[in-house]
Amino acid sequence: MGLSGLARRLRVPVRVPRTVRGRRRALRVLVAACVVALLPATWVYAAGTPRMRGTDDVPAAPVAMVFGAGLWDGKPSPYLAHRLDAAAELYRAGKIRVVLVTGDNSRDDYDEPDAMRAYLTKRGVPADRIVADYAGFDTWDSCARAKRVFGVKRAVLITQDFHIRRALALCDAAGIDSYGVGVAANHDTTWYAGGAREVFAAGKAALDALVRPTPRFLGPHEPGVERALAAGR
Repeated sequence: MGLSGLARRLRVPVRVPRTVRGRRRALRVLVAACVVALLPATWVYAAGTPRMRGTDDVPAAPVAMVFGAGLWDGKPSPYLAHRLDAAAELYRAGKIRVVLVTGDNSRDDYDEPDAMRAYLTKRGVPADRIVADYAGFDTWDSCARAKRVFGVKRAVLITQDFHIRRALALCDAAGIDSYGVGVAANHDTTWYAGGAREVFAAGKAALDALVRPTPRFLGPHEPGVERALAAGR
């Protein structure tokens, strides 16, 4: 069945070019549209890849930012737990002095940052070295608030390997000098879904980096990171 026949059966109005020249033109338009659609993903990859490191060779920084990744029954999901484990490892190795946990607390019954704090304290990170950002609703908000609200200038970003490049690109756009630790994960359904989502999220990331919108909730300056760094000295 040809394209026009399929369109008739589905009752979709479509005009198929009748000439070879018309078909070639349509193909060029389609290819150009695909290239434009993939440009944001290409930018994210190029911007983030050079600053990716492992926990053993990431440069030391005053702050580690751990991005939220969901809760299961009020506790960090396995993906989020892996991120927090990497942060605890960096703290024990002396690579970082403060952990900024950034996540969603938009509802009374859902509190990512406090669940992240509790997980870290059980693994040896002192409570006074953990700072919570309760309005990290997405990656851009987390990066922008880290800079504008918490005064973070240099940080190690910790998230899964499929997300780390976008986090690096956006934190760079927000004015944070950062390196990233992409935590490895099993290639399960969640991993593949996250990777596919990144292709579409790259478009929003490129727009955020260009426009640099005000986070959904900005608020006044919070001295939590400064106090935690002072306590660390």
